[in-house]
Amino acid sequence: MPRRQSGRHRKPEPIAAPEGAPALVLAVPGAPTSASRSLAEEVSSIARSELPGLDARIGYVDGGDDEFPSLEAVLAHAAAEQKAREAALGQGEQPGPAAVVVPLLAGPDSALLRRIRQAIMNSGSGAELTEVLGPHPLLAEALHVRLSEAGLARADRARLFTVATAADGIVLATVGGEEAVQAAGITGMLLSARLAVPVLAAALDEEGAISRTAEQLRASGSQQLALAPYLIGPEIADGLLGAAAAEAGCASAEALGAYGAVGRLVLSNYAAKVGITLQQGAPVR
Repeated sequence: MPRRQSGRHRKPEPIAAPEGAPALVLAVPGAPTSASRSLAEEVSSIARSELPGLDARIGYVDGGDDEFPSLEAVLAHAAAEQKAREAALGQGEQPGPAAVVVPLLAGPDSALLRRIRQAIMNSGSGAELTEVLGPHPLLAEALHVRLSEAGLARADRARLFTVATAADGIVLATVGGEEAVQAAGITGMLLSARLAVPVLAAALDEEGAISRTAEQLRASGSQQLALAPYLIGPEIADGLLGAAAAEAGCASAEALGAYGAVGRLVLSNYAAKVGITLQQGAPVR
């Protein structure tokens, strides 16, 4: 007779979103475009694949029509649906929020976050807001991968550990002012440890900051620089990265985009707010 698998070796039951859990609403900054929608949909899809049954929606900070619904409208709709479910079940008002808003931002941007909070208030949904996605070691990994994809760093495929690097100094570009630069610097230290080269953060939205940081790296001995965007993508205007790379006199990697770790961090922030314990697994790429 076959032996029954012991509890110690039994595979854990897959985690699913609890019934009636709040919607995860991804707050997408920047001008709504088909590219930003595709990126947001892919990030949401990663989150849903990690947590089956998750109600994931997308709201645009600068949206306002059927194609790109505003964050405020998406939240108001989620709250109306929650009230309708409660009425159908004959229940009173539930203590939980109708939605949890996750900003699609790698680092803090106080101006954008104020607008997101205002949209939450205007919606009357009682939605809760999570932190931004970084700083986090997974974002350092994502930056490393984007640099290697651009031919600016080489990495071991299995463990993403640097074998050699084409760049000997990295300008880590962010937006959001000094607070964002400081937060990016934390992830930058993790990236520096991976690449074994100096990494300095600078704000794209501060005039001259990129060129000054590039000169600082060159003055310390770095000659072959690379620009690494500490950005998801929708939060910056088209052409800004190219202009920044020209200002620094170096090549640039792509923005983080829908790298698998971005979707997992979105879900992790949501789960922490809702109180769901996620299974530990290999990073999604």
